[in-house]
Amino acid sequence: MPEKIYLDFNATTPVLPHVMEAVCRVMKEDWGNPSSGHEIGKRAATALEGAREKAASCIGAEPDEVIFTSGGTESNNMAVIGSAEALKEKGRHLITTRIEHPSVLNPFIHLMEKGWEVDFAEPDSQGVVSCEAVERLFRPDTVFVSVMLANNETGAIQPIRKIAASCRSRGIRMHTDAAQAVGKIPVDVRDIDVDLLTVAGHKLYAPKGIGALFVRKGLPLGNIIFGAGQERGLRPGTEAVSLACGLGAACSWLKERILDFSGQMTGLRDQLYYLLKKGWPELVRFVPLENSLPNTLCVSFPGISGHDILDKAQDVMASTGAACHDRSIRISHVLAAMKVDEKTALGMIRLSLGCVTTEEEIRRAASSILQAAGSLGKKGK
Repeated sequence: MPEKIYLDFNATTPVLPHVMEAVCRVMKEDWGNPSSGHEIGKRAATALEGAREKAASCIGAEPDEVIFTSGGTESNNMAVIGSAEALKEKGRHLITTRIEHPSVLNPFIHLMEKGWEVDFAEPDSQGVVSCEAVERLFRPDTVFVSVMLANNETGAIQPIRKIAASCRSRGIRMHTDAAQAVGKIPVDVRDIDVDLLTVAGHKLYAPKGIGALFVRKGLPLGNIIFGAGQERGLRPGTEAVSLACGLGAACSWLKERILDFSGQMTGLRDQLYYLLKKGWPELVRFVPLENSLPNTLCVSFPGISGHDILDKAQDVMASTGAACHDRSIRISHVLAAMKVDEKTALGMIRLSLGCVTTEEEIRRAASSILQAAGSLGKKGK
């Protein structure tokens, strides 16, 4: 039997062999506490700072602007709640969007329960939140805005550079959740000019349990975790040196190959779309290919459950939405915000490619998905 085809790289990625080697080497050789003053502690500290330099270089930051965290969720919580606490004397009005990941939305809801006011910018029908949509929500007491760089479900890329410029001209702090973007497209914090940026290790071939938050130099943040002074006191606790080195190795490797991988995945993604569209003319694509992540194809077979299609196409591992709420059959909050009708939304399938995806896998996946859809419903006219 042929191997199953993994097309769920937006949910998580495999740990690359050389990344695993970096993790294991630290576990075996540099396993000390980096806060200790003896030899093994100093070796751990050196390894940790080397990883920080690599992670910073990948996003155009300075090493002392990178805080290691346990992953994207912690980084987002730190950025949102930490910023609100640091800026509460200046204003208590915050802005985000309706298409954010739950690790951004839920911290904002938490802040609303604590007395902050939050407005949610609406996306257009193609899943893009325009700068104008954000600007319409600005108030004199607005102090913080968070807009994701690329959506985890649709792959839609947001106009972060323009939104960040508008925020900076008004003295408003700007955060972007770049968990789905780093490793797929070039990301430079100076170019997009944000104040905070989230990185998630397991989205870019590093282990789970490690992430990072870019914090622009001199930017104050309130604590969400309390302890000793590690990570500038913002993320206390003994650092996971081996995992950080895994993230550093993945970031360094991807930085040198990002343009090649982006072009490779774009070609395969487009081929997958055209094969599916040819075999099923009623197929709906939610986001224009030119305005989405190069690896992400979000489509629908209207009138047929996306869950049922993937249940039938057992050799294809993909998603009908964000993996963290994929167990229940309900319309994605992202598609609901885009005002997609229920019939189309329930037919959604997210197919996300990785740097190891092959053309042969794309052809097999298209054939399997079309066969499954054909067994469940009438083909489009």
